[in-house]
Amino acid sequence: HFEDEGALRRVRRPRFGEPSFIMAEHLLAGPTLVDELDLEYSVHNVPRSYRDEVRSVVHPGILSDDDFGRLRIVCTCQRAREDLVKMGEKIEAEKDRLLETFMDWSKKLCGGLQELGHWADYVDPCSGLLMIHKESQAVYDEVSALSVLRGYECSNAGCCKVVLHPKWGSFIYPATVLTTAPAEAVLEQLKQQSGASS
Repeated sequence: HFEDEGALRRVRRPRFGEPSFIMAEHLLAGPTLVDELDLEYSVHNVPRSYRDEVRSVVHPGILSDDDFGRLRIVCTCQRAREDLVKMGEKIEAEKDRLLETFMDWSKKLCGGLQELGHWADYVDPCSGLLMIHKESQAVYDEVSALSVLRGYECSNAGCCKVVLHPKWGSFIYPATVLTTAPAEAVLEQLKQQSGASS
């Protein structure tokens, strides 16, 4: 089902504001919106062109080559109530709220996958570091990930790069979960943990 949908997306020319779906070959599911959390997720294989970046974070001391070959990336975007490019107390309070939502959601998701015997971890959106396997000190770049995996546009905001959601613009809080679970197990856990239906 997802493969057919991906093929349709690949041949249809994207409308203005939509991501390019050349990446349909590694898109396994989504994007799917969890309404009650305003959190959108998609599940991906690691594209060949992005393996070196991901491997630097999930290095051989954490995952063997065989396990790394089965790695899935769960990309999430939360819709923010404030434009996160701006600064100020309201912006920092909103970032804290979004961080807490992601942490609660991702801990449950990773816990459910680990109970099934799969490796799973989530990336701290503040530091870019893995939260469970802390022996990795390489930073995961959320902006690059959404650019590569979903084809989202980026812009410069001062000295920082900002990713732009096709509907929400810069009102977006990206974060990532990584796992070796098969796509079916990931999707089942996502439905159980979030109550989402695609």
